[in-house]
Amino acid sequence: MPPASIYEQIHRFANRADPYTLYRELRETPVARQEDGSYVVSTYAEIVALLHDPRVSSDRRKLSQPPADEKLPPSFIAIDPPEHDRIRRLTMRHFGPPHAPRTVENLRGELLTLVTDLIDGISDRTRADIVEDVAYPFPVSVICRLLGVPRKDEPKFHGWAQEIVETIGPGEGDEAERNQRRQAARMALAQYLGELGRERRANPGDDILSGLVTYEGPEGKLTEVEVMTTATLLLIAGHETTVNLITNGMLTLLRNPELLDRLRNEPDLVIHTVEELLRFEPPVHFLPQRVALDDIVIGDVTIPRGSSIVLALASGSRDPRHLCDPDRFDPDRPYIQHLGFGGGIHACFGAPLARLEAQVALRELANRLVNPRLVADPPPYRPSSILRGPEHLVIEYDRVLPAADR
Repeated sequence: MPPASIYEQIHRFANRADPYTLYRELRETPVARQEDGSYVVSTYAEIVALLHDPRVSSDRRKLSQPPADEKLPPSFIAIDPPEHDRIRRLTMRHFGPPHAPRTVENLRGELLTLVTDLIDGISDRTRADIVEDVAYPFPVSVICRLLGVPRKDEPKFHGWAQEIVETIGPGEGDEAERNQRRQAARMALAQYLGELGRERRANPGDDILSGLVTYEGPEGKLTEVEVMTTATLLLIAGHETTVNLITNGMLTLLRNPELLDRLRNEPDLVIHTVEELLRFEPPVHFLPQRVALDDIVIGDVTIPRGSSIVLALASGSRDPRHLCDPDRFDPDRPYIQHLGFGGGIHACFGAPLARLEAQVALRELANRLVNPRLVADPPPYRPSSILRGPEHLVIEYDRVLPAADR
């Protein structure tokens, strides 16, 4: 058996705590062909170019060797224009500009209340798990509220969402078995959301799911299957990535305690802090679902038509040809440009919400926890190398300040 490539080593669980040393090696070959015929692109300029290249498809059914038929069609994040554009427009009208321009901003007060209550919940002790106590329940509550999913059903959809996330892309174990598990979980979650959609069609509310099932405009309306796949995407993406962003953020701040002090005294610093986190410790490390629709030449490498392309976003954001001293966390950088939300037509739909959630959570944690410190560094990590983040982040602290005592 040939030795594992750098890319294969990155996906090994043993390297989950620190893949960045391997990313430096990966960037030495900006476009690296793998044994399975895929091409991994790891440098910033090349990734940005491909994110905006119409010769690059997000639909894996266009591979020269497409995957076996799945039980459900892909969501709009994994299809191309014009269908992608139609579904995204019909979805966005219930979430952001131009039709719902203040949806996210109007949540600011509710977000602060949620975080305040969660931190109050750990005030009677001096040890907490940031994941279980804050970083997971916070965005789950928010996406349930927005989408119209009963918060009491979280135990029901949690297992399905986790199974989908942990079986995406390459990993250890049998690939066919992982794909089967992912398809089964995705179908179960989609059927659950489809049933909720049918209830909302009969009794619509002010939530996104009600909008998805009732709106019909010049472009028509979403089909029942499109509602199911779109709602599944929004539910998973609406909390899984934000959990990682908040947890990675708190881990990074605890490793840089002087920044915790600054956040207490400079509240607006949290804006640049979150942007630097999206570059330095992003919640999404790879986009593994791109297909070359034509031969694409990058430097001295030709990616043949029909080939699979993997974009190593986390590597690109730390490319030293993109910015200076990329392995240093510095929210004072005059230029923070990152790939944390992807780019091009598939740029993250929920980026404004994720930014605001992380800003509110990290600012309140910094303000209220007295002398927080890590219990274990590195912490235990989740299995996924694509949506990378700690499974638990246990901390100790002297006490929790009351919400108004700043």
